[in-house]
Amino acid sequence: MKTNEFLKQLRHDFARQQLSKNDVLNNPFEQFKSWLDEAVEAQVNEPIATTIATVSKYGQPSARIVYIREITENGFVFFTNYLSKKGVDISANPKGCMNLFWPELERQIRIEGIIEKVPHDVSDAYFADRPKASQIGAHASRQSQPIASRKELEERIHELTNKYNDEPVPRPSNWGGYILVPHHFEFWQGRPNRLHDRVAYNKDDDSWKIVRLNP
Repeated sequence: MKTNEFLKQLRHDFARQQLSKNDVLNNPFEQFKSWLDEAVEAQVNEPIATTIATVSKYGQPSARIVYIREITENGFVFFTNYLSKKGVDISANPKGCMNLFWPELERQIRIEGIIEKVPHDVSDAYFADRPKASQIGAHASRQSQPIASRKELEERIHELTNKYNDEPVPRPSNWGGYILVPHHFEFWQGRPNRLHDRVAYNKDDDSWKIVRLNP
């Protein structure tokens, strides 16, 4: 079968559950945690993996997968190299979006907001808890920058491993955490015939307004 024919014929009808405004909690963070608990219980593959989308100073969107490492009352925390593609985008344009898709539950969550750096002590604490090999990797990788070969990276890792053999690895100054502070959530539940259930939360001053969206 030719690729395009296969793509046109590929179908999956969603029919596991339903979602209405009456089903969700008043606070979107609590609703997120409730769905996350269900995803973990259902053994969803990589439940904290999220697509994070950023926009460059030229208006070019870019997306990649990161792990959500903390959920606070203000937002969702992830860690990366500040000089990476996403770090450069965020410094130029702090608007961002997260998207989580859990096919096992036929659910999707979209979160839009503003991305900010977390305090240094938060980044320090998380970095200190990372495996030593990951700490060294954060020093060795000039993330998103061109590199001549894998060998060059491995040589840097070898050098740094020897350097920090008997001592703690400090957090690089160009590595740390960001928090996406939401102003919009959307909880999506797959339904038959593409007539999906969509419930959104929009921030209105200090409160959240809940609305149902068309599929």
